Amino acid sequence: MTDTLLDPAPHAPRRTVRASAGAIATTIACVLPVFLVGGLAVQMADDLHFSPAGLGLAVSVYFGISALASVPSGALVERYGPAVVARAGILLSAGSLLAVAALARSYPALVALLGLSAAANALGQLASNAALARHVPAHRQGLSFGVKQAAIPVSTLLAGAAVPTIALTAGWRWAFVAAAVAALAALPAVPVQEGGRTARAGASRAGRATWALVVVGLAATLAAAAANALGTFVVDSSVGRGLSPGLAGLTLTLGSAVCVVARVGAGWLADRRAGGHVALIAGMLVVGAGGLGLLALAGPVPLVAGVVLGFGLGWAWPGLMNFAVVKLHPQAPAAATSITQTGVYAGGCLGPLALGAVAAHLGYPTMWAVAAASMLVAATLMLTGSRLLTHP
Repeated sequence: MTDTLLDPAPHAPRRTVRASAGAIATTIACVLPVFLVGGLAVQMADDLHFSPAGLGLAVSVYFGISALASVPSGALVERYGPAVVARAGILLSAGSLLAVAALARSYPALVALLGLSAAANALGQLASNAALARHVPAHRQGLSFGVKQAAIPVSTLLAGAAVPTIALTAGWRWAFVAAAVAALAALPAVPVQEGGRTARAGASRAGRATWALVVVGLAATLAAAAANALGTFVVDSSVGRGLSPGLAGLTLTLGSAVCVVARVGAGWLADRRAGGHVALIAGMLVVGAGGLGLLALAGPVPLVAGVVLGFGLGWAWPGLMNFAVVKLHPQAPAAATSITQTGVYAGGCLGPLALGAVAAHLGYPTMWAVAAASMLVAATLMLTGSRLLTHP
């Protein structure tokens, strides 16, 4: 915060762009392994002999370990600074990708190596949060966090592009090698760390609001669990309703595009509000829950409306949440967001498992209703957390 005031004004825009670009590159590089496994699952399953359920378990393990690593990663960022931790996360991600290419000769080995890469995800996310908090002016942080979160689907695009360009020609292992090289290319984008200041004092001051952050984190768990069901089940659910696989896939593409635009838009709007950001998330979740409820109804109109509302508002809030928490805890942004980010990762772990079981036993309409109820409870908890954060 202080170095922003000490820098010459002409350098500030350049540093803002550098910090934002570095945060985006770090985020993409550190989350690439899990999306690449998803994108290459068909080719990998033939060699390593796992089913779609096995893929789901591997992804759940990944997000479960990300949740466990989140708070320790936040402490490391506060101790050593975002640049050091960002580089460590990128190197760990690249190393994990190379290890999968060379050593994943069985399904258990793949799960273990993917679990190792989960630590890189936590390191990269929290280092990026701290970098944006330190180097981006307060009046632009909302947009910066929104763009950073919107960049995560870019990993999905990269994984999808790897299928025809590399996996179907040279083989899926070479796709992981290419991804490792791409991850290492993010290293020069990480800004040089200024000074050796740590934020131990700030981290301890952030402890006063720990319970408020835990409430927001619990809300994030329920919201992420419900929202993750969109990407996981909407295609299969649509096909079950009679939609062709091609149109079902386009429905998911539509939802992803809406999500990207909504995350950026929510960040842009956040910079034009003085406060009430967590309460705004609660409102977004209420509308998102309505979208999930529409998916329980038959017909193409409820499907499209449900996907747009569910993705557009029910899954557009992570960047806004990080921005809100950082704004309230500028002295220890990584430590504070590590608590709420734990909730997001926990939802990514538990949501597909729990809601998948509901769909298997009770059908998709019931599952979407349960997901909508989960998002409504999350909205209530967000409101509670908002009051605790602003009136500790």
